[in-house]
Amino acid sequence: MTLSTPIRKVFQGVPDRRQMFQMFDRHAQRPNRWEDQASALYAGEWFEIDRIDHDYMFEILPPLWMRGDMFAMREFLTGSVTSVFFALMIDGNLRHFHGYCDLADKGSSERMHAAIIDRESRPVKAMTRTERLEHIWSSTHDDYRGYAGDRWPEADRGKRTVLFYGGQQGTSLILLDSLTEVQISAKLPVHLRYLPDAIAA
Repeated sequence: MTLSTPIRKVFQGVPDRRQMFQMFDRHAQRPNRWEDQASALYAGEWFEIDRIDHDYMFEILPPLWMRGDMFAMREFLTGSVTSVFFALMIDGNLRHFHGYCDLADKGSSERMHAAIIDRESRPVKAMTRTERLEHIWSSTHDDYRGYAGDRWPEADRGKRTVLFYGGQQGTSLILLDSLTEVQISAKLPVHLRYLPDAIAA
């Protein structure tokens, strides 16, 4: 039996094509990349893309399947996880999204479809703490993010880290999940710093 993974938005706004391809493998630097089973890292992640990139991905290979307003890529990222692309009418506007679905989890693409519409139909722009952290991770260059190694306490090893510039205190490596609200605000782009907190669904 396959356990459903949490469905989560990992980038606020619409990335350009370079950013889109980077986010297709946000966890490329993880330890033991070629030895572990990474389905749980990717399954459930989604973000918005533009129509041109949606159509570009459709034309790369014949889809594995098409169902109404979504199609799945033929090539799998890891295990039974693959890219599913959505063209969704939300509040009268046609918008496009990419998500990673575990096709061994029956109904995962339909649940993601519903979750995206629910999240993007909210009348007020807002972000949860998790969405803020995921956006920071997605938008940080590989040179400034990584994973806690042997120098960290054993309980923290393998967790995601980011570089943080602390003014007179200099630059330090911090666990992503331990960033304070002030640090999160400092690492977010200006247009996202003052969005209200959203209640996680």
